[in-house]
Amino acid sequence: MLDILKALVLTILLVVPARADQPLTVFAAASMREAMEEIGTTFAEESGTDVLFSFAGTGTLARQIEAGAPADVFVSADAEWMDYVLERQAVLTGSVREIASNRLVLLAPAGSARLQPGASDLPERLEDERLAIADPETVPAGRYGKAALQALGLWDTVSSQLAPMDNVRVVLAAVARGDVPFGLVYRTDAVVASDALVVYEFPDDGHPRIRYLAAQTANGSHVDADRFLQFLKGPVAQEILHSSGFLTDKEG
Repeated sequence: MLDILKALVLTILLVVPARADQPLTVFAAASMREAMEEIGTTFAEESGTDVLFSFAGTGTLARQIEAGAPADVFVSADAEWMDYVLERQAVLTGSVREIASNRLVLLAPAGSARLQPGASDLPERLEDERLAIADPETVPAGRYGKAALQALGLWDTVSSQLAPMDNVRVVLAAVARGDVPFGLVYRTDAVVASDALVVYEFPDDGHPRIRYLAAQTANGSHVDADRFLQFLKGPVAQEILHSSGFLTDKEG
């Protein structure tokens, strides 16, 4: 009986439109935490609608949305996972829009020297330790990282020394603690890394373009979902993303 009641409550939540005075639920890639929280606060001040965020690896969020999780908006760190939920009709096709881009960097604990003369120095500097990376099988940053290392001819050398992790913020924490000598993350993660520093910046042409895409979920019912998507592309949100290190309409 309890399971039946839970199912009924979930059905009601998914069918009945949420009022504007209820929080708007946004599932967003972990790499966007600080920027999205600031955007959410600003949106709430302008609209009167609070924004409730759930941050995790994009693949994890996509599967939750596919399973019917009560999210109103999905923000993906790449096009592949957005295509995944589109194919399963878990987001509304006409609502998808690109809101930002990013770059890849290699982080090391504070006080470390930059790679010299460049990325070719990585295997020697890594020695027998691990390279932290978001899981290349499921996480966009990991896929981008694998492509970048392949383009530099380093993948076959370092792939046996990878430490795959759930998302870039877990990678960032591992580097900051000194658990690993290097971690592959986005440039925006480096902006918030007080105990780690950038020792190498990957060429943009060595991996697919990093695209952050936002869309309204098919199960979403909040009246302000579309308004929030429009806000993400507006000047205020774009300035917040730009100041957080993301590439936006203000920068190519």
